[in-house]
Amino acid sequence: MALPIIERPVRRPALSPSRAGDFKQCPLLYRFRAVDRLPEKPTRAQVRGTVVHAVLEDLFALPKDERVPETARALVKPAWDRVRVERPEFAGLFVDAEDGEEGAWLASAEGLLDGYFGLEDPRRFDPDARELLVEWEMPSGVLLRGYVDRVDVAPTGEIRVVDYKTGAAPREVNEAKALFQMKFYALVLWRLRGVVPRQLRLMYLADRQDLVYAPDEGELARFERTLEAIWDAILRAAKTGDFRPNPGRLCGYCDHKALCPAFDGTPPPYPGWPEPDDAESVLDRTD
Repeated sequence: MALPIIERPVRRPALSPSRAGDFKQCPLLYRFRAVDRLPEKPTRAQVRGTVVHAVLEDLFALPKDERVPETARALVKPAWDRVRVERPEFAGLFVDAEDGEEGAWLASAEGLLDGYFGLEDPRRFDPDARELLVEWEMPSGVLLRGYVDRVDVAPTGEIRVVDYKTGAAPREVNEAKALFQMKFYALVLWRLRGVVPRQLRLMYLADRQDLVYAPDEGELARFERTLEAIWDAILRAAKTGDFRPNPGRLCGYCDHKALCPAFDGTPPPYPGWPEPDDAESVLDRTD
C-alpha cells in the first residue's frame, strides 16, 4: 500500500545576517551552507555559547530579585541537559573526553555568565523581547529573517538591540564586520516598528567589554541597499552554480576546505537553486 503524500509548507527563501555574511566572506561557503546544506561539526566553544544564551534567556524569565550570579550558575547544568536533548548532534561532544573535561567546560560557561554580570545588572529592567524572530520583506521582495538575542524598550520608547557574544571582542579593524549583524537587526526592527533603534549593543562576555553603536536612518537606508546588492549577487550565482571561493585567513577553520577548489578539492555536483530557507542556525546566533 502506497504511503500518503504529505504536503509540507515551503518557506520563502530569505536572507539572514549569518548567510549574508557567509556570501560576503566566501560565496562558495554560502553555497555549502545554504544550498548543499553540508553538515558541520559543532565545536565546544560554539555549544558553550548556545548554553550561555539559553541560561540568559531563562534568567530573564525569573522575577527580578532572582536574577543574580548564583542563580545563573545554577541554571547552567539544566540548560546543558535541555540543549543536549533538543539538539542530538551536541550529545557526542564529550563521548571520548577525559574525566573532568565536561565539568571544566561547564565551569567555563559559568565564568562567561560572571562576565555578563560584570557588564549589567539584570534586576534593573525587563526586556521587551528575548530570542525574537524578526522578518521583513523589502520592497524588491527579498525576505530578511533573523533572531535577536534581546530587545529593550525604554519608557520613552527608545529601542536598544542587544546581542551576547561568548568569543573575544574584535579589534578595531574588525568592528564593522561585528556590527553587520546588528545593523541587519536594526534595519528590520526600524521597518517593522517605525523607530530607528537608539543603540546597538554587543556584549562580549569573555572580555567584559561592550561594543556600542548608534545608527541613523540614512545609514540604515544605505545598508538596505547593500543587502539588496548581496541578494542580487546570490541570485546571479544561483542560476549557474558559480559560487566562487574567496581564500583567506579563515579557511583554516572551514569544515569544507577539502571540497574547495582553492585547495585542490572538488565540490559536490551543484544541486540547483533549491529556494533555501536561509534562517540562522542556533550556532549562528552564538558567535
